[in-house]
Parts: sequence; structure tokens; C-alpha cells
Amino acid sequence: MDLIPPPAADDAAARAEVADRADAYAAAPLLNCLLREVAEPLPRADGSGDRRVYRLPGGRPLRVRGQRRPAEPEVFTAGNWQRIGHTELVKLVVEELVRHTGLSNHELPAEMIDSRDAVAALLTARARATPPEDPYLRSEQSLLTGHPHHPAPKARGGGPVAGWLPYAPEAHARFPLALLGLREDAVVEEGDTSALDTLGEAPPGYRLLPAHPWQLDLAARDLAPAFADGRLVRLGTTDFPAWPTAAIRTLYAPGRDLFLKFSLDVRITNDIRRLWRHDLLKLRRTDSAALSAFAAIDGPAAWLSDTGYRTADFAFEELAVLVRDGLRDRVLPGATPLLAAGLVEGFDGSPLDHAPDPAAWWEAYLAQVVPPALAAFADHGVVLEAHLQNTLVAVDAGGTPVQALFRDAEGVKLLPEVSRAAGWERLVYCLVVNHLTEVAAVLADRHPGLDPWPAVRRALSRHDLPEVAALLTAPTLPGKTNLLLRWTGADGADARYLPLPNPLVET
Repeated sequence: MDLIPPPAADDAAARAEVADRADAYAAAPLLNCLLREVAEPLPRADGSGDRRVYRLPGGRPLRVRGQRRPAEPEVFTAGNWQRIGHTELVKLVVEELVRHTGLSNHELPAEMIDSRDAVAALLTARARATPPEDPYLRSEQSLLTGHPHHPAPKARGGGPVAGWLPYAPEAHARFPLALLGLREDAVVEEGDTSALDTLGEAPPGYRLLPAHPWQLDLAARDLAPAFADGRLVRLGTTDFPAWPTAAIRTLYAPGRDLFLKFSLDVRITNDIRRLWRHDLLKLRRTDSAALSAFAAIDGPAAWLSDTGYRTADFAFEELAVLVRDGLRDRVLPGATPLLAAGLVEGFDGSPLDHAPDPAAWWEAYLAQVVPPALAAFADHGVVLEAHLQNTLVAVDAGGTPVQALFRDAEGVKLLPEVSRAAGWERLVYCLVVNHLTEVAAVLADRHPGLDPWPAVRRALSRHDLPEVAALLTAPTLPGKTNLLLRWTGADGADARYLPLPNPLVET
């Protein structure tokens, strides 16, 4: 992909439009975090109209328009409601978090600004880029908002735009993979990595190792000695493009029907996105458990297996590449896979844009997504990370969901390595709070007369699990606190939850 230049200096209207849209995209998830994690909802005050009003920890009232994607924040000051932009919103969040926690944090505000600026760069690039023809790839590359409850979902490590924009899925990027020769005595691998050997040709005494070109740039200083002494050699690039998916570091090569997941030494949402050694060493165990579970589950649901990894012993995490199953042998004939997160974000060709019967569509969706996730947990002790970004939903020619596919062994937890209670809480957060709640909210927004929750209750209650019975009557659900997690500097894998009102409870 060619870098897209910014609008001309005299194109003030275009730049202002991009700035306004970037502010709105960046403000929505930040407001979601602020309102969920530290604010108190209030009855609507006089003059609030269709806006919802909250009290912040410092006592200041804040009101916003909308619920799923809050917008147009206003603070009550000196007897009037004052509209604040994204920069002022970041300052407000910082002040309130200091009051709420007693802690300061100099990194997160910069990430919030970086996330907003990244959105502006992406909007400019998308306006002049050609989206993929394949609806599956369009769904993977649609996430301009990203995680709807993260304070900086589009931050790219604070680096210059020219460093990351060529590899951004949201900018419809596609690019060849870098090919390296790795000296045979330095190879570390486990599982089936044979697909890597078909990507090019390595010289005698070397094995082929594909690399993400962005990661090669990020790790250039650390890898320089290996290039100098011959442990690594550059072999050019693949003769085909790969497309970055929503996960950014996971690429799909349609011509080879191959997914490859790489390390990226960049903080994206909560974590530095390396393939960490401890995760790679347990990969065969978690993937095998998930694969066995899906082989025993009735119905069309499928698991996209992480078949193996290859790396260098001197740069185990920096150069690791993970091989994942493609789609052709997993998706039902005639069906089109789509990223669940893309359905929430929206993209050209989404079946939600033309579903003739949204209630029936939702019933079909739940019938594909819910049973395999519950069966994997109940019958096999496999806790899927079944959130929006790890779930594909395949639809038939009419747009009706006919299959669910799940991925990412790195996020799988196994019982009893985690307790049943902890595993269930994680599944409820990923499947219900992160996933079904978001799709339900889209349907409710588009179809005001539709209540999506009775169908969810029916879908869950078909499974004879004591945890399900408790879930349907519990007053709250676990909501992950991404803003407080990042503000307090907790490890990204150390999920912390706060209680959210449970929409599954019948009123």
C-alpha cells in the first residue's frame, strides 16, 4: 500500500471534517470507559433533553448524547453546559482518575491522544484507499472505533504515522511478507509449520522464516548482530500480498489460505503484542484441547487451529511466527465468513444492513455462537476467548448466520488450570458482555421495537448448566475495567471486573 498524503494545506474544510470525525470516533470508547468505570448515572436534569447525565468523582455533572456510542460530551460549569472536545475530554478524564484513584499516570493520556491522531490518519488514508472485494476481508478491516470500552483502542505506540500506516488494516493495507533465512542450528519450532516452507526458498543450511516488515523495523537494532554474523539472511519478499486482519499482527494470505500471527513490539490496547515465550510453550496443549472439543461438538461450529510456531533461539519472541488454519476447509460450502466485531462496527455488505427479519436473524446468530462456547466449557473444560474479535460468523447467500468459527489458542484457558468459577467469569465476560451485548445493542439501535434479550435468555437456558441458571437471575454481569487497569499500570492479562446491570434478568 502506498502512503496516503494528508489533505492539501489549503483544504481547510477537509481537514476540519477529518478532525471532527476523529474526535467523535476517539471520544466514544473513552466515554464508555469513563461512564462505566467511575461515573454515577443521575436522573435527567432540566434541559438535558435526550442526553444522559452522570456525576463524576469530583462532583461535576457530565452529559452525553446516545448510549452505545456516546457523543457530544458536555460539562456543567458556571451554571451552563459547556461542550468539550477530545483534548478537553482527555484532561477531564485525567483529573477525575487522579481524584478517584489517588494515582497519576503520564503514559495513558499520551496514548489517548495517539489513538485519536491515529484515527485521523486512518480516515485520511481510507478515503483514498481501495477496500478489498472480499466481504470477509472488509469485515476484518472495518474497525475504526475498535474496542468499544477501551480508552485508547487505536494507539500505535506513539510512533510516526509513516512507520505503521502501511500495515494498518483499517487503512485497507496489504503488503508482501519479508522472507528471512534462519540458520538451521538456530531454529526453534513446535507443531506443524510445513506451510512456512512453501513461501519461498531458503539457501542450504537455512530454514525459511517469514517476518512482519513492521516488526523487522521495530527490532532492527536487536537483530543487527544476527544479520552481521550470518545467523539471519534476507531473502526478499513473498510474491503475494498478505492482508492484516483486525488483530493487526495476524495476517491472512488469501491465495495461500493461510493465517500467520507475528510478534509486534507495540502496545495495542492493553498489551505489548509479542508472542510471549510462556504462551508459545503452552500452545500445543491449549490448541489440542480446543481442537478435540470442537471435534466432539454437534453442529457446524469450527476451530481455527494454531498448528505450530517457528522462531530463532536468539530472538525467541521477537521473530516468532504462528501458523493458523485457513478458512476453506473450515467454512461451510457456499457460506461467507465475517468478523463478529465487523458486524458491530459496520462495513459495506454487512448482512445487518439488509436483514429482512432482524429477530429471526438474531435467533440464527445465537444458535450458531452460543452452543459451541457453552459446550466447550461444560463438556471439555475449554474456556474460549469468544469475544467479538475472536469469533467469525459465516452467513448464507441471504445473510443468515449458519456457522460460527472461533480462533486464538493464545487466549484459551483450560480447567482445572484455572478454577471453574474463574473460567466461567471469563467466558461470561467474553461471550456475553464483550460479544452478545454489543451485537444486541446494534440491533436495538437499528430496530427500536426489538428487544434482543428474551432470545439470549432462551439460547442460554437450553443448556443444563448450574452456572447458566445462576447467570439468568444474577443482578450483575462482570465488566472489564480497561481504563482503571491501564491507569493503575496492571498487567494487561490481569483482568479486573466491576458489576454491570444484567440485561438477562426478566423484569
